[in-house]
Amino acid sequence: MVSDSEINTGLAPFGFVADDRLCRRIRDYISLLLLWNQKISLTAVVEPQDIIQFHFGESLFAVKSVPIENGRLADVGSGAGFPGIPIAMAVSSLEVTLIEANHKKSAFLSEAVRRLDLGNAAVVRSRMSDVARGLEGFDFITARALGLHNELIEWSHRFLTPSGKLVLWLGEEDAILITNNDRWEWQSPIRIPVSRKRVLLIGSPKWTP
Repeated sequence: MVSDSEINTGLAPFGFVADDRLCRRIRDYISLLLLWNQKISLTAVVEPQDIIQFHFGESLFAVKSVPIENGRLADVGSGAGFPGIPIAMAVSSLEVTLIEANHKKSAFLSEAVRRLDLGNAAVVRSRMSDVARGLEGFDFITARALGLHNELIEWSHRFLTPSGKLVLWLGEEDAILITNNDRWEWQSPIRIPVSRKRVLLIGSPKWTP
């Protein structure tokens, strides 16, 4: 399995340095991910160094770019847990809700939260559209390669706090289309390191008095 040095080499292009505890959790998560990936389709990226760079690096890139600090975060369509679980690992003061409709994937997420002892993360098995009212008030909503952009944007408008931020990992062309939505204030897309035409797009809903 990868060493602390190899983990930080993979994370370096994203401006993130992992301490000993985070390195240990990353190794544990990769082991669990690859074990479950033999049974259910979680990721096509199976080389540990590639997982660190493509999955962990891209996820953790948002921590400083947004930045993501205190508060509540919902990761919609969490799948294999990216970006929600790496962010929960790195920001212990953040309360993270992993929303995933697929039964097997949500079972994996629950096991990952348990095995990694992530007391600041919880799994909700639900479609985005079926998430119960009462969970509103997220400071951050994240989605990586989810699609369903129009539905996600409308859902986020209801579930974010007035100062909340929607954070999307997506291609440049999709980012251009999304920024045409004038109910939102969009920041200039941030190019994701070590990627082709992929960006981080950050938006805040406009609120009418």
